[in-house]
Amino acid sequence: MPLPLHPTDPVARPAIRQGPAGRRARRRLRSVLAAVLVVLAVAAGLPAAGPAHAAPAVNYTNPLVNQRADPHIVRHTDGYYYMTATVPQYDRIVLRRAATLQGLATAAETTIWNRHTSGEMGAHIWAPEIHFINNRWYVYFAAGRTDDVWRIRMYVLENSSANPLTGSWTERGRITTPWDTFSLDASTFVANGVRYLTWAQQEPGISNNSNVYLARMGANPWQITGTVARLVVPTYDWETRGYRVAEGPAVIQRNGRIFLTYSASATDASYCLGMLSASTTANLLDAAAWSKSPNPVFASNAATGQYGPGHNSFTVSEDGQSDILVYHDRNYRDISGDPLNDPNRRTRLQKLYWNADGTPNFGIPVPDGATPVRLRSHDLTSSYIRHYDYRARVEPNVANLADSQFRIVSGLAGGGTVSLESTNFPGYYLRHRGYALYVERSDGSSLFGGDASFHRQSGLAASTGVSLESQNFPGRYVRHRDGLLYLEAVTTSAERASATFHLE
Repeated sequence: MPLPLHPTDPVARPAIRQGPAGRRARRRLRSVLAAVLVVLAVAAGLPAAGPAHAAPAVNYTNPLVNQRADPHIVRHTDGYYYMTATVPQYDRIVLRRAATLQGLATAAETTIWNRHTSGEMGAHIWAPEIHFINNRWYVYFAAGRTDDVWRIRMYVLENSSANPLTGSWTERGRITTPWDTFSLDASTFVANGVRYLTWAQQEPGISNNSNVYLARMGANPWQITGTVARLVVPTYDWETRGYRVAEGPAVIQRNGRIFLTYSASATDASYCLGMLSASTTANLLDAAAWSKSPNPVFASNAATGQYGPGHNSFTVSEDGQSDILVYHDRNYRDISGDPLNDPNRRTRLQKLYWNADGTPNFGIPVPDGATPVRLRSHDLTSSYIRHYDYRARVEPNVANLADSQFRIVSGLAGGGTVSLESTNFPGYYLRHRGYALYVERSDGSSLFGGDASFHRQSGLAASTGVSLESQNFPGRYVRHRDGLLYLEAVTTSAERASATFHLE
């Protein structure tokens, strides 16, 4: 029966023409465009698509921690991950550590600092971040006053202990900026040997809630010096829903560029991530050196049931090969009352992927539960299994990342099998029909369950990969041929290579 259109599925985009001839034309066009993109990337000195972007799959379960917003996770040289976040009572700063990211979910939580009972730092303890600078630990956070809870300013704590869960924390006072106004979300990074502070603040004369700024750090990591650059003023519709907000800056550096994400709009389902980028060789204090994305790079997704993703940080996987996006969201859209009084923002993790042009691809907030993977072809090393018009195929440069992400779950047919569930179409699975592979909604039947279940085998062409053998047609494997996926017997080395995939 006809399948419903979904705004994220490419079926909603213009097609060249329908039928087999149209499909062949579309494949030729995509191949030509992919080749042109690679040539342009190489000419521009950017990395081309291929194994250089490949990294083994990561396996986490979301949410990581309930009722923890504005999460900040760092991996230290001692091998531990350290996590801090806003607690819904807004009254203290907490810290936990674990040897793995998933281990943070159950790690003991230590309160390292409590709000003051009067005056400064006495209310709205928000968005702590932990950093290791010059052999000392620092926590940046925002706080109001007991007598004026909205007089939010930025403050710093210092600890000289090797383990920040021990020792004492010294209050280093307020971070002074050019204006004594609403300010929050201080973060720090080093580029070309220079340490910078980035933060959000309300600037006199600009009619909005907060902009994003950048300055060099001074002699101490609670002081700034020199020019203050205004990097983001919220002007787009998606930056001004509910409130005119740009806040929560976070930085990741890859491929000769610096990417600065920030959160925009009200802290309900409108909350989302924007992004700036600049060359690592640029004058970062020149606002013109930064390019601003005209669209959010990460936003609510009704299909996956994730709303208001934002206030992110970045960390790395345990093997150091994957960048991990850390953020909070809610699993429902409608909030009763002020979103700030709703306690149910949750800390979440998912892998950050990289496009052929060296830019990050955030995809969509993945469903709760096990994180998804991509399946890269063994012999077409820059191509991935993806769905297009609900037909399963392999292609390079999948810009709509979620089309190429699948959750490997217990097989619908049982018996130790696995099924591959679509990330952007939860409840849709990779299944064979007439020996061709599609992504279709499960109807609950035993026929569908058998068609969507596979025995996961070591890769037929490489033991580091995987091959998927049909549950109800033993001896037939998922393989690509002419860009499409089929269920076929494989006998030659070329066929075995086309039936082998690597999880990323």
